[in-house]
Amino acid sequence: MTKKILLFCDPGIDDSLAIMYTMLDPELDLVGIVTSYGNVTQDQATANAAYLVQLAGRNDIPIIPGASNPVQEDEVTFYPGIHGEEGIGPIQPPSNMQYQIYPFDTIRLIIERYRNEIIIVDTGRSTTLATAFILFPDQIKMVHSFYVMGGAFFVPGNVTPLAEANFFGDPTSSNYVVKNAHNLTVTPLNVTQFAIITPDIVEDISQNKKNVYASIMAPVFEFYYDFYKETVPGILGAPIHDLLTIILIKNPAIVDYIYYNANVVEGIEARGMSYIDLRPTSKTGETSIAIHLHYEAFIEEFSKVMLPE
Repeated sequence: MTKKILLFCDPGIDDSLAIMYTMLDPELDLVGIVTSYGNVTQDQATANAAYLVQLAGRNDIPIIPGASNPVQEDEVTFYPGIHGEEGIGPIQPPSNMQYQIYPFDTIRLIIERYRNEIIIVDTGRSTTLATAFILFPDQIKMVHSFYVMGGAFFVPGNVTPLAEANFFGDPTSSNYVVKNAHNLTVTPLNVTQFAIITPDIVEDISQNKKNVYASIMAPVFEFYYDFYKETVPGILGAPIHDLLTIILIKNPAIVDYIYYNANVVEGIEARGMSYIDLRPTSKTGETSIAIHLHYEAFIEEFSKVMLPE
């Protein structure tokens, strides 16, 4: 039986690769994509998601626009130097592309349709998922499990010295999600920063005629890799943060975990910082926090799906 995935995201290069992987994995069934601000605007994220599903001939997948800004009234910062002006590196969805968008209530309908088996994955800012928690509390109880890409435990952040970008973007919503989601797995920078795809793998994918995304893989990766070569001298590839979160759904053993209740700081000075209570008197919790990546197992799984025979 395929695993039913409802993906909250903000594509974004690494979100885009997560979508591609999910579309290509025969053991995963992408039943909806909820788009929001983050790497790009909500409108652009929606167009990018629609473009990627159209490339795969899957116009049946609902595209559901979510939040356009965080619950705080801060100005939203986008990252064209990392993801490109349109979010998929140099790739631009056709300006005349036609696609259907679905109302927010579709989230409720999808959960009800796949009750007790739907898996919600959030690889973007937490605003939209937190909103779904508030609007659909009965349906949220029907979700099988949650996977959230965000945070940095015992390691530096990537947007501030303390905070990872998703949790920094809307820490109030992130804190709400990590405190209220059941059967939750968090994939922080501890593991995602090591989920590196190298140029040789991308070259192989680009030449694979059975991969519907082969023609865009190289230019998208090269744009992303150029950023990392400037910011992380000597890095051998580009970390695909959001992709790892998807891979863990059916391959949980490619990372090691600790089990605590996670928290996200909402205050100004340490905004977005994720932490756990390690005092001797504290108790372990129920959230699975990925802490160490088994790289070879990650590459093996990625290659198996992205290099179909």
